[in-house]
Amino acid sequence: MAKLTKKQKEAQAKIDRNKLYSLQEASALVKEITNANFDASVDLAVRLGVDPRKANQMVRGVVTLPHGTGKDVKVLALVTPDKEAEAKEAGADYVGLDEYLDKIKGGWTDVDVIVTMPSVMGKLGPLGRILGPRGLMPNPKTGTVTMEVGKAVADVKGGKIDFKVDKTGIVHAAIGKVSFSADKIAGNAKELIDTLVKLKPAAAKGVYMKSIYISSTMSPSVQLDPKAV
Repeated sequence: MAKLTKKQKEAQAKIDRNKLYSLQEASALVKEITNANFDASVDLAVRLGVDPRKANQMVRGVVTLPHGTGKDVKVLALVTPDKEAEAKEAGADYVGLDEYLDKIKGGWTDVDVIVTMPSVMGKLGPLGRILGPRGLMPNPKTGTVTMEVGKAVADVKGGKIDFKVDKTGIVHAAIGKVSFSADKIAGNAKELIDTLVKLKPAAAKGVYMKSIYISSTMSPSVQLDPKAV
């Protein structure tokens, strides 16, 4: 096991491992124990009492973080010419169709989110092996396949994220930056947690929210009290 640096030891010492923190306490603490020389992301990890292998216990959805993600999200709008102006006005970084499909075929994936229209999805099918592993394939369930292209682009730019429980039953999501105030971090975290509660599958039995941890890119994790949240 690698030795902890002096800063890592100091950060660990500030966390009471026998305590379950409130959301406000944990949000303030994660700022205090982050010593990175860049604006680190703040992440939330929620372990759910579900079996993701069963279709009726899959938890997946979207949430708009009230204070945004703090990240400049690059959006590609793959649209027909009649929708290009709408996408550009909404703030899409790249707008077009065939020329970008060709770029993607060549391996270009320098975007965070792709928004498209139902009529274009047929052209994206063959690119699934490129876009799928990178989490870039548009999906109607996440609002990225729609005729309301402008709204979809604006939502993504404004802090809309999608999430999906992994095979171990954990939902991981970036909910902001360390430069955010503790109140904004807590507000974004609560919005995600509230959304997860609403999405509880009827087939899930027992304790639904087993544990919740908050951390930054360069900090130890802080455990929250699920009941307090």
